[in-house]
Amino acid sequence: MRALGPGSVSSFLKIILDVVFIALWIGVSVVGLLMLAALLFSFNPDWLADLSVTAGGEEVTNRGPVIAVGLMAAALYMGGVLVIVAQLRRIFGTLTAGDPFHPDNVARLRMIGLILAGLELGRYAFWGLSSWILPDSSAVEPTLSLTAWFSVLVVFVLAEVFREGARLRREAELTI
Repeated sequence: MRALGPGSVSSFLKIILDVVFIALWIGVSVVGLLMLAALLFSFNPDWLADLSVTAGGEEVTNRGPVIAVGLMAAALYMGGVLVIVAQLRRIFGTLTAGDPFHPDNVARLRMIGLILAGLELGRYAFWGLSSWILPDSSAVEPTLSLTAWFSVLVVFVLAEVFREGARLRREAELTI
């Protein structure tokens, strides 16, 4: 099976990325609605007068803002993944078209690297804020993920490989 062009592995992966892209949009929307509901119910707890929601033996209805912040962090994380998938869809679109060294792929890979780094830094910030706001909670553990930082470096190196490939292609097009 071919790696590039219509009917190739790259076109199959692009279809998968399209499905994931739609699923992420739905997920971000659902998390946004849940965040809005958490805020609304925290400002007017009478709406939940007949409903007793507990988690870990503690009433949840009075923790709406904390839940909303957690949902906002989840929505931001999913939004970052959504941007990464959108960039990958564009890259795989050029692969399906048979043009792997399209000049725009360099910027797309750099954006993916920046978003990956931002997601990892955001995870550290979320841990710091959650341990400060909720000192008794151990929901997020402070671990340094070498895999995530290695992935960031790999994506930036791949961006430079694609930049060099685009440069070589430009030179080849100028050769008579």
